[in-house]
Amino acid sequence: MHTREEKIQAFGRLLDIMDQLREKCPWNAEQTFESIRRLTEEEVYELSDAIMAGDRQATAKEIGDLLYHMVFYARIGQEEGAFDIADSINKICDKMVFRHPHVFGPEAGKETTAKEIADTWELVKAKEKGGNKRVMSGIPQAMPALLKALAMQEKARGCGFDWEKKEDVWNKVQEEVGEVNEACESADPAKIEGEFGDLLFTVINAARLYGVDPEVALNRSSEKFRRRFTYLEEQTLRKGLRFSDLSLAQMDAVWDEAKAKGL
Repeated sequence: MHTREEKIQAFGRLLDIMDQLREKCPWNAEQTFESIRRLTEEEVYELSDAIMAGDRQATAKEIGDLLYHMVFYARIGQEEGAFDIADSINKICDKMVFRHPHVFGPEAGKETTAKEIADTWELVKAKEKGGNKRVMSGIPQAMPALLKALAMQEKARGCGFDWEKKEDVWNKVQEEVGEVNEACESADPAKIEGEFGDLLFTVINAARLYGVDPEVALNRSSEKFRRRFTYLEEQTLRKGLRFSDLSLAQMDAVWDEAKAKGL
């Protein structure tokens, strides 16, 4: 591992490279906040992929790519006279110091648990903002729905609004399943959509309560479906057939083969 001085030197090298690119590379020179945003979103997903794959070298690379984007934004902000990278760093440092009084403040040294910190996190954030912002206001509207639901539930938990016992959530799940069934019988599209949304929100809540990241879980199940469906497709083509030539029972039989192979 590198020393603190080497880490500082590496960050300085990145800043120097960014300066050179903005001044001498036509492509880099014409980029704006808006033009880079989409690329940044892509980098976030690539980092997520590397983390889920457990590939530490790929994770290191993707962290670098994302850090490059952060420095890029700060350089543009500097050119506009709005802020520079030091402003961004100091803002996050100030925020972390304020939000961790058990480490940096008068409560330093006081014994506390990770759960106690998590349970009061949103209250600490509200105090930091002077009570002028609502708890849910910090969740981006453009955030993917699954992640948005999880973020809302976490924020509610941080204010003490949560299930007393995680097992109690299953009664709510069953209640929502029943309401979906009733809505489907009503044939009211808006009602059906609403009840399915409530059910999904509750299932995400259940996953959270049991320490499961619903995004990771759903992604893994989706990839499992992809592998098994690809196997079904390959076996069908190998026999010179098309999906339309197979009955559902025949498809299910091949699907079971894929499961038996651990796909």
